[in-house]
Amino acid sequence: MGNDDHTQKISAQAAERGEPSYVWRDGQKRRLKMIQTTAEGRDSGVVLENGCGVGAYLKRLAPVATFSVGLEVEFDRAREALNLVGGERSSVINAVGEELPFPEDTFDLILSHEVLEHVDDDVACLREIVRCLKPGGRLILFCPNRWYPFETHGIYWKGKYHFGNKFGVNYLPRKLRDKLAPHVNVYTTKDLQRKLNDLPVEVISRTVIFGAYDNIIARSKGLGLMLRKIFLFLERTPLKALGLSHFWVIEKKG
Repeated sequence: MGNDDHTQKISAQAAERGEPSYVWRDGQKRRLKMIQTTAEGRDSGVVLENGCGVGAYLKRLAPVATFSVGLEVEFDRAREALNLVGGERSSVINAVGEELPFPEDTFDLILSHEVLEHVDDDVACLREIVRCLKPGGRLILFCPNRWYPFETHGIYWKGKYHFGNKFGVNYLPRKLRDKLAPHVNVYTTKDLQRKLNDLPVEVISRTVIFGAYDNIIARSKGLGLMLRKIFLFLERTPLKALGLSHFWVIEKKG
């Protein structure tokens, strides 16, 4: 296999499964604080990260939890996460979100961080999450907002995957949008609510957030910090509807 073909294959694999958090910067720190705050103490119980990647968030949730589990579909990533966080009170398993290998009413808290858009069946995945939550347990969900101006997972064009942020793709009619980006889903608020309608849950809070723009800050600190400040302000206005990600806190009814 030539270098170009190999690069294409690696990029396509990343597109299918997403790229986990390899670094820990302000954006990840902010999201962790949001998780801990909205968990309201449930992070000290039994915790699952459904789609843990290489374990960046799980590593920081594990010390507080009574027991923590990471679930990861990619074996190499699961092994890396286990090496990072494995211990007497934590574990990582290689499995899929549509068939969680746990009894019902197991977890106090489940985190799904930018994972739902990559699974084969998001409704089945949500149903499994709710099954495995204890009554009163919470799902903390981050997933991509359809109205963000860029599709961040790249697109397929003429049989080849093209990496990078693609402007306007998510504004196209759904059929055309899904043809360009069949590897990843994207959600409106109504989309998410419809997927929860038949489940025994209550939405505690929901909003849309922008990114922290750490990559821009790394290249141009002044510009990046200015953008971060602007977009944090926009999160307090109706323009948050154009944000990067949905952030929902969902509780299983008792």
